[in-house]
Amino acid sequence: MITSVPQHKELKKLIETVRSIVFPEFFPRTEPLELQLQTVLTYQLSTVLDDNAQARKIASDFIDAMPEISRLLHTDVDAVLANDPAVESRAEVVYCYPLAWVMLHYRVAHQLLLMGVPLLPRMLTEMAHSDTGIDIHPAATIGDHFCIDHGTGVVIGATSIIGSNVVIYQGVTLGAKNFQRDSDGRPVDAPRHPIIEDNVTIYSNTSVLGRITIGHDTVVGGNIWLTHDVPPHSRIVQGNV
Repeated sequence: MITSVPQHKELKKLIETVRSIVFPEFFPRTEPLELQLQTVLTYQLSTVLDDNAQARKIASDFIDAMPEISRLLHTDVDAVLANDPAVESRAEVVYCYPLAWVMLHYRVAHQLLLMGVPLLPRMLTEMAHSDTGIDIHPAATIGDHFCIDHGTGVVIGATSIIGSNVVIYQGVTLGAKNFQRDSDGRPVDAPRHPIIEDNVTIYSNTSVLGRITIGHDTVVGGNIWLTHDVPPHSRIVQGNV
């Protein structure tokens, strides 16, 4: 039950606090950030949870998860450095690349979703969507060293599973081809989005649809409509789909 209205301003403050904890060299702060994070997060959790004690517990557990969130975000920055010859420094990635902003929101939102928090995870990823044009559902599973280059128009659906060292470009959709309905005609939240294994690159404006698997170490070219499994070490271009 939603007890009051979550505030975008406070959620932005939450994200900025996490950013300062993860990247203190780029966003230095003088106040005790963990305490600020506990306070801001507990308050926002209290807007969507009935039990204040539960809100405090989840906030505490989230802080315990911060080292892993930080590790993953640093690998995402590393992935951009490894895959874009135009980038000159970590600072450029953190300050200038939409991936850094959208993955900050996604990694926080995904952790909160795993902890059973309603509404706030989706609000966080939609805030990043509005800022960047990159739409990642908080329920998607994304491994380490994830790189989105450019990024505008990327869509990653809720049941997508993405491995490590995956690179995708602007306009890529990891979407559903169709979905099941129950006896009352309501959509069923069943696995319906792709599985992308490790070391896969997907080029711009390609749609990968349905519960299919793209095998590891595969390259998928641009402007392709892909609805079938692809074995590892494949090269998919127009004409051989």
